[in-house]
Amino acid sequence: MKQKTMRIKLNSRSIFFGFAALSASLFFSCGNTGTKNEVKTEKVEEPAEATAPTAQELSFRDKEGKVLQLSTLKGKVVFINFWATWCPPCIHELPSIDQLKQSLKDNNDIVFLLVDVDGDMEKSSAFMAENKYDLPLYIAEGDIPAEFLGQSIPTTVILDKAGKIVERLEGSRDYGAPEIKKALEDIASGS
Repeated sequence: MKQKTMRIKLNSRSIFFGFAALSASLFFSCGNTGTKNEVKTEKVEEPAEATAPTAQELSFRDKEGKVLQLSTLKGKVVFINFWATWCPPCIHELPSIDQLKQSLKDNNDIVFLLVDVDGDMEKSSAFMAENKYDLPLYIAEGDIPAEFLGQSIPTTVILDKAGKIVERLEGSRDYGAPEIKKALEDIASGS
């Protein structure tokens, strides 16, 4: 019975991420160069330097200055989108992320974090307000580990309730499809 349940979980996730990949309207991304939050890249066989935080230590600051540590979100599915106001593919996918968030607004088990990689809260807040997006905006407190953000944006990372990465997607996607909403709900419910 346990294997059957596991197979169902994998199938739901596979369907979700397969659909996300197929429904991508743009398969390109912007280079993540010269941002305040530079990514530390190291070879796997070498020990990690102490300067790059682990996923559990990663934290973000909102426009009110409140710091949110990623580890406090265990028990929730976390949808993190790394973006910038100057990145056309990032801008292209924001309406569908806003639509997805609105469709899940009553689900307290799913949290959205939109992280401006430039760290310019004033500029990104103005952009969100101008476009009437109701998306929770953050900037990273310190460096972003390479397991979250590589060399391009947009990048979306989805964490399960245990805080483990279940998917990392680079490039613009259409997140407005009903199948994506259902897949996130399935991850949140554990099915």
